[in-house]
Amino acid sequence: MIKKFFAFVLAIAMALPAVANEGMWLPLLLGRNYEDMKAHGLQLTPEQLYSINNSSIKDAIVSLGGFCTAEVISKNGLLLTNHHCGYEVIQSHSTPENNLLDDGFWAKSYNEELANEGLFVRFLVRMEDVTAEVNAGLTDDMDEDTRAKKIQEISKTIEDRVSEEGDYDTDVKSFYHGNEFYLFVYETYHDVRLVGAPPSSVGKFGGDTDNWMWPRQTGDFSMFRVYTSPDGKPAKYSADNIPMKPKHHLPISLDGVQEGDFTMVFGYPGSTDRYLSSYGVKQAIDIYNPSVVEVRDLKLEIMSKYMAADDTIRIQYASKHARVSNYWKYYIGQTEQLKKNKVYDKKLAIEDDFRAWVNADVKRQEKYGNTLTLMAEAYSESDPFVKSSVYVREAGLTGSDMALFAFRFNKFMEAIFSLEDQKSEKLKAAKSDEDKAAVASEFDPKIDGLMTRLNKMTEDHFADYNEELDKELFGSLTALYSANISEDQQPQFIIDAAKKYKGNWKKYADHVYGKSFLVSAESVQKFLEKPSKSSLEKDPASMIGMELYNMYSSAASAHASTDDKQQKSYRLFTAGVREMNADVNYAPDANSTMRMTYGTVGSYEPRDGVFYDFYTTSDGILEKEDASDPEFVVPEKLIAMLKQKDFGRYANEKGELPVCFISNNDITGGNSGSPVINGKGELVGCAFDGNWEAMSGDIFFEKTLQRTISVDIRYVLYIVDKYAGATNIIQELTFAESAKKPERVKENFTGELKTQPVSN
Repeated sequence: MIKKFFAFVLAIAMALPAVANEGMWLPLLLGRNYEDMKAHGLQLTPEQLYSINNSSIKDAIVSLGGFCTAEVISKNGLLLTNHHCGYEVIQSHSTPENNLLDDGFWAKSYNEELANEGLFVRFLVRMEDVTAEVNAGLTDDMDEDTRAKKIQEISKTIEDRVSEEGDYDTDVKSFYHGNEFYLFVYETYHDVRLVGAPPSSVGKFGGDTDNWMWPRQTGDFSMFRVYTSPDGKPAKYSADNIPMKPKHHLPISLDGVQEGDFTMVFGYPGSTDRYLSSYGVKQAIDIYNPSVVEVRDLKLEIMSKYMAADDTIRIQYASKHARVSNYWKYYIGQTEQLKKNKVYDKKLAIEDDFRAWVNADVKRQEKYGNTLTLMAEAYSESDPFVKSSVYVREAGLTGSDMALFAFRFNKFMEAIFSLEDQKSEKLKAAKSDEDKAAVASEFDPKIDGLMTRLNKMTEDHFADYNEELDKELFGSLTALYSANISEDQQPQFIIDAAKKYKGNWKKYADHVYGKSFLVSAESVQKFLEKPSKSSLEKDPASMIGMELYNMYSSAASAHASTDDKQQKSYRLFTAGVREMNADVNYAPDANSTMRMTYGTVGSYEPRDGVFYDFYTTSDGILEKEDASDPEFVVPEKLIAMLKQKDFGRYANEKGELPVCFISNNDITGGNSGSPVINGKGELVGCAFDGNWEAMSGDIFFEKTLQRTISVDIRYVLYIVDKYAGATNIIQELTFAESAKKPERVKENFTGELKTQPVSN
């Protein structure tokens, strides 16, 4: 987490590329970086980047579902994001007979676009610094629990006040470990439809082998569209809804990028830990990361076995497998690079300098003198529980689908039973038919609403579920849990089963899945026809799900004092660092709020004797193509087209078809799907990954190694236009000035479009 510290860090800060690259900046505060951005190639004004009253680039950027980023690329609400961001949606519309994952999908008209219940996009309306208002209610003598509750109270007051201004979602977020606070105001749209996606052999080319690696040749993109009510307001899905008319959409450049070109990335990065201490790095390397990897190793092995044997299961589990696999490889890479890049040593040096700075002044000693001691104590106390906390989540609650479903089912039924009990008590007291009708009108809509949601959750769960696969997951992960976690930190059901079944975990899994009604859609529906509290309480899956959840949720209270020490130490440490280097412009850690990063396109040397160019071409697809390896299959049609080399206006000046490129922008998870924008505000690519050599970058930014991997917009459009023949999509795009376009369309930042004739 720590950024530019002391002599060696200040030296980094003095270097122009390092200043430009590191940092996920709040758009509200870009004025602090503006002159530096101009020096690197930005040609826009601050108001064209972020404005409340006029259209700006921030109005073309959305949080997609709360897990990815997307950008508006047409005046009709068309969105571009990654293929892996749309993967679950694509899978949900796929069957063995109509396999969108394998074959791709392209809507040739609005009527063909596919609705997606539950998917939303969120536009940022504005952000506001509310630090003074929040801090006014805090005192230095508050303990961490009291402080947290007061922050929550003040934040809710601010959120409620602002939400009354209109139909907005509001959120006050903490920054710099609780030292600053910002309000975010959003407008959320709930009708988001799938427009297009390439086949997975394009969108996921290279699979797990190439994941997090450069060079890449992956067409990692998909397209959606935002719909509104006829009056332009957010609305749930309706056949009467119309394509959104956005405040701003990104024009597209076909001129590509060159070494050293300025690039911006706008998006919603999930989380970084750049202020993480040496203690935290050691815990990650020694305990946390290996624990996640060993559980996910087993999950992937079991999933892959069943998916390879049955095409229906392959489609059902495609999205689940991808989610497990992505961060399985991430933690392998992060551990490797934390060691290789000597991040622990770098953190130690930072802490030594911090300690010397504190000890040089009595007032600093009073305020910060106990910071590193608290930090050391917190990690020493938490180390013994890290592995078990990983297991209760990874091998327990989210290990098999049964466990999490059982917990969620329980919570719905608890609420329904409670309402029915309240209704029954009131009916007993009712004296007339009119009173009874009033009781029914009070409770029946609530009960019916919960039942509707429960039925939908059940339907969704069993749509992507295979009982035999899930049973093997449960049995194998429970065996791993029993073997790797000390008995005093195990759930009681594992302790009991170990004694009763004497290590025969397959037999135990057969018992649970043979006795539980929660493992099949038919038995769940039978239960719901005549719900019974006693049946639910006695169900083995129900008991397992609730025990795992209670163990998971109770950990916070069990280790509250340790958590308080950690929170306080990081809050003081971060404040002290910023005070010590008051002339340094520190970016806050990512926390799923909109950020902008800027940098340059550039090659790099990952190790001695190896050079990586800044872009790849379609030649690399043909070189990697392997019909015997599912990760490197290429559609025959695409092979033929690439061999012909008829790339048209999507070719670069050498006649090549660019596929991907790299830049030193600072991104992390959540930035998937983010637009890569040139200095004129034009879209040149779509970010989808980081590089292997800098996978420690969420903890310590590696200025010479860190790269963002993006799909070139020219390859995106080549696939849409030439391969898929979806010319309807091409026709609605706005192209920036380029000799490659029959007419030049230039957009200003008030939403007005101006067409300019081509000059030879």
